[in-house]
Amino acid sequence: MILTTLTSTASTGSFPWLAGSFRRLAGTVTHEVPVAPDSDQATEWLLSELSKAPYQAAKPTLFDRISKAFSDWLESLTVGGGNTVPTLVLVVLIALVAIAIIAAIVVYGLPRLNRKSRHEQILFGETDYRTAAQLREAAEKAAASEDFASAIADMFRSIARGLSERTLVAMTPGTTAHGFAAQASRALPECAAELASSADIFDRVRYMRKPATRAQYDELRAVELSVRAAKPILDEATL
Repeated sequence: MILTTLTSTASTGSFPWLAGSFRRLAGTVTHEVPVAPDSDQATEWLLSELSKAPYQAAKPTLFDRISKAFSDWLESLTVGGGNTVPTLVLVVLIALVAIAIIAAIVVYGLPRLNRKSRHEQILFGETDYRTAAQLREAAEKAAASEDFASAIADMFRSIARGLSERTLVAMTPGTTAHGFAAQASRALPECAAELASSADIFDRVRYMRKPATRAQYDELRAVELSVRAAKPILDEATL
Protein backbone atom coordinates (compact mmCIF):
# COMPACT_ATOMS: atom_id res chain seq x y z
CA MET A 1 0.00 0.00 0.00
CA ILE A 2 2.82 2.39 0.92
CA LEU A 3 4.76 1.64 -2.26
CA THR A 4 1.65 2.20 -4.33
CA THR A 5 1.19 5.65 -2.76
CA LEU A 6 4.84 6.54 -3.34
CA THR A 7 4.63 5.45 -6.96
CA SER A 8 1.55 7.61 -7.53
CA THR A 9 3.15 10.59 -5.80
CA ALA A 10 6.36 10.28 -7.78
CA SER A 11 4.50 10.09 -11.07
CA THR A 12 2.46 13.26 -10.43
CA GLY A 13 4.97 15.26 -8.43
CA SER A 14 8.45 16.60 -8.98
CA PHE A 15 10.21 13.21 -9.04
CA PRO A 16 8.85 11.29 -12.04
CA TRP A 17 12.17 9.47 -12.43
CA LEU A 18 11.52 7.68 -9.10
CA ALA A 19 8.22 6.19 -10.26
CA GLY A 20 9.90 3.35 -12.18
CA SER A 21 12.02 2.41 -9.18
CA PHE A 22 9.00 2.33 -6.92
CA ARG A 23 7.11 0.13 -9.41
CA ARG A 24 9.97 -2.35 -9.60
CA LEU A 25 10.26 -2.38 -5.82
CA ALA A 26 6.52 -2.89 -5.44
CA GLY A 27 6.66 -5.86 -7.83
CA THR A 28 9.50 -7.43 -5.87
CA VAL A 29 7.77 -7.00 -2.55
CA THR A 30 4.49 -8.33 -3.90
CA HIS A 31 6.11 -11.64 -4.89
CA GLU A 32 8.14 -12.05 -1.73
CA VAL A 33 5.65 -11.10 0.97
CA PRO A 34 3.49 -14.10 2.08
CA VAL A 35 -0.14 -13.93 1.04
CA ALA A 36 -2.86 -14.48 3.65
CA PRO A 37 -6.06 -15.35 1.72
CA ASP A 38 -9.48 -15.21 3.29
CA SER A 39 -11.46 -18.42 3.90
CA ASP A 40 -13.28 -18.39 0.54
CA GLN A 41 -10.07 -17.85 -1.39
CA ALA A 42 -8.31 -20.59 0.59
CA THR A 43 -11.13 -23.03 -0.14
CA GLU A 44 -10.97 -22.22 -3.84
CA TRP A 45 -7.20 -22.78 -3.91
CA LEU A 46 -7.54 -26.06 -2.01
CA LEU A 47 -10.18 -27.42 -4.39
CA SER A 48 -8.09 -26.37 -7.36
CA GLU A 49 -5.05 -28.15 -5.95
CA LEU A 50 -6.96 -31.33 -5.12
CA SER A 51 -8.38 -31.50 -8.65
CA LYS A 52 -4.91 -32.14 -10.05
CA ALA A 53 -4.11 -35.61 -11.42
CA PRO A 54 -1.86 -36.87 -8.58
CA TYR A 55 -4.55 -36.21 -5.98
CA GLN A 56 -7.32 -37.72 -8.14
CA ALA A 57 -5.26 -40.88 -8.68
CA ALA A 58 -4.89 -41.28 -4.92
CA LYS A 59 -8.64 -41.12 -4.27
CA PRO A 60 -10.26 -44.42 -3.15
CA THR A 61 -12.18 -46.21 -5.89
CA LEU A 62 -15.85 -47.15 -5.69
CA PHE A 63 -14.82 -50.74 -4.88
CA ASP A 64 -12.58 -49.44 -2.08
CA ARG A 65 -15.44 -47.45 -0.59
CA ILE A 66 -17.89 -50.36 -0.81
CA SER A 67 -15.35 -52.76 0.71
CA LYS A 68 -14.67 -50.38 3.58
CA ALA A 69 -18.38 -49.82 4.20
CA PHE A 70 -18.98 -53.59 4.27
CA SER A 71 -16.00 -54.10 6.58
CA ASP A 72 -17.23 -51.35 8.90
CA TRP A 73 -20.68 -52.94 8.94
CA LEU A 74 -19.25 -56.33 9.89
CA GLU A 75 -17.23 -54.79 12.69
CA SER A 76 -20.29 -52.95 13.97
CA LEU A 77 -22.23 -56.18 14.50
CA THR A 78 -22.29 -57.26 18.13
CA VAL A 79 -23.76 -60.06 20.17
CA GLY A 80 -24.36 -60.55 23.89
CA GLY A 81 -22.11 -58.20 25.81
CA GLY A 82 -21.17 -56.16 22.81
CA ASN A 83 -18.05 -57.99 21.65
CA THR A 84 -17.56 -57.69 17.92
CA VAL A 85 -17.60 -60.96 16.00
CA PRO A 86 -16.80 -60.11 12.37
CA THR A 87 -15.17 -63.49 11.76
CA LEU A 88 -18.22 -65.44 12.91
CA VAL A 89 -20.56 -63.24 10.89
CA LEU A 90 -18.38 -63.64 7.81
CA VAL A 91 -18.44 -67.43 8.19
CA VAL A 92 -22.23 -67.36 8.47
CA LEU A 93 -22.54 -65.17 5.38
CA ILE A 94 -20.25 -67.45 3.36
CA ALA A 95 -22.30 -70.46 4.45
CA LEU A 96 -25.52 -68.75 3.35
CA VAL A 97 -24.03 -67.89 -0.04
CA ALA A 98 -22.83 -71.48 -0.48
CA ILE A 99 -26.31 -72.80 0.36
CA ALA A 100 -27.86 -70.41 -2.18
CA ILE A 101 -25.44 -71.56 -4.89
CA ILE A 102 -26.13 -75.23 -4.17
CA ALA A 103 -29.88 -74.59 -4.27
CA ALA A 104 -29.53 -72.82 -7.63
CA ILE A 105 -27.54 -75.75 -9.03
CA VAL A 106 -30.17 -78.22 -7.81
CA VAL A 107 -33.01 -76.20 -9.35
CA TYR A 108 -31.41 -74.98 -12.58
CA GLY A 109 -28.43 -77.31 -13.09
CA LEU A 110 -24.83 -76.41 -13.77
CA PRO A 111 -24.54 -73.76 -16.50
CA ARG A 112 -21.62 -75.60 -18.10
CA LEU A 113 -23.62 -78.83 -18.25
CA ASN A 114 -26.87 -77.29 -19.41
CA ARG A 115 -26.60 -77.73 -23.15
CA LYS A 116 -30.04 -76.55 -24.07
CA SER A 117 -29.99 -73.23 -25.89
CA ARG A 118 -32.77 -71.10 -27.27
CA HIS A 119 -32.50 -72.49 -30.77
CA GLU A 120 -33.11 -75.97 -29.34
CA GLN A 121 -36.67 -74.87 -28.55
CA ILE A 122 -37.34 -75.21 -32.28
CA LEU A 123 -38.60 -78.70 -33.10
CA PHE A 124 -38.75 -79.59 -36.79
CA GLY A 125 -39.38 -76.04 -37.98
CA GLU A 126 -41.71 -74.92 -35.19
CA THR A 127 -40.98 -73.14 -31.91
CA ASP A 128 -42.17 -75.30 -29.03
CA TYR A 129 -41.28 -74.61 -25.38
CA ARG A 130 -43.04 -77.66 -23.96
CA THR A 131 -41.11 -80.33 -22.12
CA ALA A 132 -41.04 -83.95 -23.22
CA ALA A 133 -43.60 -84.81 -20.55
CA GLN A 134 -45.91 -81.99 -21.66
CA LEU A 135 -45.65 -83.05 -25.31
CA ARG A 136 -46.37 -86.65 -24.36
CA GLU A 137 -49.43 -85.59 -22.38
CA ALA A 138 -50.68 -83.48 -25.30
CA ALA A 139 -50.24 -86.45 -27.65
CA GLU A 140 -52.22 -88.72 -25.35
CA LYS A 141 -55.06 -86.18 -25.11
CA ALA A 142 -55.14 -85.78 -28.89
CA ALA A 143 -55.23 -89.55 -29.34
CA ALA A 144 -58.09 -89.81 -26.86
CA SER A 145 -59.97 -87.34 -29.06
CA GLU A 146 -59.00 -89.41 -32.13
CA ASP A 147 -56.95 -86.52 -33.55
CA PHE A 148 -54.19 -88.88 -34.59
CA ALA A 149 -52.37 -86.37 -36.80
CA SER A 150 -51.75 -84.08 -33.81
CA ALA A 151 -51.10 -87.08 -31.57
CA ILE A 152 -48.40 -88.43 -33.89
CA ALA A 153 -46.76 -85.00 -34.30
CA ASP A 154 -46.64 -84.35 -30.55
CA MET A 155 -45.48 -87.87 -29.69
CA PHE A 156 -42.57 -87.67 -32.14
CA ARG A 157 -41.66 -84.23 -30.76
CA SER A 158 -41.82 -85.73 -27.27
CA ILE A 159 -39.25 -88.35 -28.31
CA ALA A 160 -36.96 -85.66 -29.72
CA ARG A 161 -37.38 -83.29 -26.76
CA GLY A 162 -36.76 -86.12 -24.31
CA LEU A 163 -33.42 -87.04 -25.90
CA SER A 164 -32.51 -83.34 -26.10
CA GLU A 165 -33.23 -82.97 -22.39
CA ARG A 166 -30.92 -85.92 -21.77
CA THR A 167 -28.29 -84.13 -23.94
CA LEU A 168 -28.09 -87.15 -26.25
CA VAL A 169 -28.97 -85.11 -29.34
CA ALA A 170 -28.50 -81.47 -30.35
CA MET A 171 -31.62 -80.02 -31.95
CA THR A 172 -31.07 -77.03 -34.24
CA PRO A 173 -33.51 -75.06 -36.41
CA GLY A 174 -32.43 -77.13 -39.42
CA THR A 175 -32.68 -80.58 -37.82
CA THR A 176 -35.07 -82.81 -39.77
CA ALA A 177 -36.96 -85.83 -38.50
CA HIS A 178 -34.52 -88.24 -40.14
CA GLY A 179 -31.55 -86.11 -39.06
CA PHE A 180 -32.74 -86.41 -35.48
CA ALA A 181 -33.28 -90.17 -35.88
CA ALA A 182 -29.71 -90.56 -37.15
CA GLN A 183 -28.30 -88.62 -34.17
CA ALA A 184 -30.39 -90.58 -31.70
CA SER A 185 -29.36 -93.89 -33.25
CA ARG A 186 -25.71 -93.21 -32.45
CA ALA A 187 -26.55 -92.91 -28.74
CA LEU A 188 -29.24 -95.62 -28.77
CA PRO A 189 -28.21 -98.09 -31.48
CA GLU A 190 -30.70 -100.72 -30.31
CA CYS A 191 -33.51 -98.24 -31.12
CA ALA A 192 -32.19 -97.25 -34.56
CA ALA A 193 -34.79 -99.12 -36.62
CA GLU A 194 -37.68 -97.88 -34.46
CA LEU A 195 -36.44 -94.28 -34.65
CA ALA A 196 -36.14 -94.42 -38.44
CA SER A 197 -39.66 -95.84 -38.76
CA SER A 198 -41.01 -93.13 -36.43
CA ALA A 199 -39.38 -90.43 -38.57
CA ASP A 200 -41.05 -91.92 -41.67
CA ILE A 201 -44.47 -91.82 -39.99
CA PHE A 202 -43.94 -88.24 -38.80
CA ASP A 203 -42.92 -87.04 -42.29
CA ARG A 204 -45.83 -88.79 -44.02
CA VAL A 205 -48.43 -87.41 -41.62
CA ARG A 206 -46.96 -83.98 -40.96
CA TYR A 207 -45.56 -82.93 -44.32
CA MET A 208 -47.12 -85.26 -46.90
CA ARG A 209 -50.57 -84.92 -45.28
CA LYS A 210 -51.16 -88.65 -45.38
CA PRO A 211 -54.02 -89.98 -43.24
CA ALA A 212 -52.99 -90.67 -39.66
CA THR A 213 -54.12 -93.88 -37.97
CA ARG A 214 -54.30 -95.22 -34.45
CA ALA A 215 -51.86 -97.96 -35.41
CA GLN A 216 -49.26 -95.36 -36.37
CA TYR A 217 -49.81 -93.49 -33.12
CA ASP A 218 -49.53 -96.72 -31.11
CA GLU A 219 -46.24 -97.46 -32.86
CA LEU A 220 -44.82 -94.04 -31.93
CA ARG A 221 -46.10 -94.45 -28.39
CA ALA A 222 -44.22 -97.75 -28.09
CA VAL A 223 -41.06 -96.18 -29.54
CA GLU A 224 -41.28 -93.34 -27.01
CA LEU A 225 -41.47 -95.81 -24.14
CA SER A 226 -38.58 -97.84 -25.53
CA VAL A 227 -36.36 -94.79 -26.10
CA ARG A 228 -37.13 -93.35 -22.68
CA ALA A 229 -36.07 -96.61 -20.99
CA ALA A 230 -33.00 -97.26 -23.16
CA LYS A 231 -29.47 -96.88 -21.79
CA PRO A 232 -27.36 -94.67 -24.05
CA ILE A 233 -23.92 -95.49 -25.40
CA LEU A 234 -21.93 -92.34 -24.73
CA ASP A 235 -18.99 -91.28 -26.85
CA GLU A 236 -17.40 -88.01 -27.97
CA ALA A 237 -20.15 -87.47 -30.51
CA THR A 238 -22.88 -87.49 -27.86
CA LEU A 239 -21.07 -85.74 -24.99
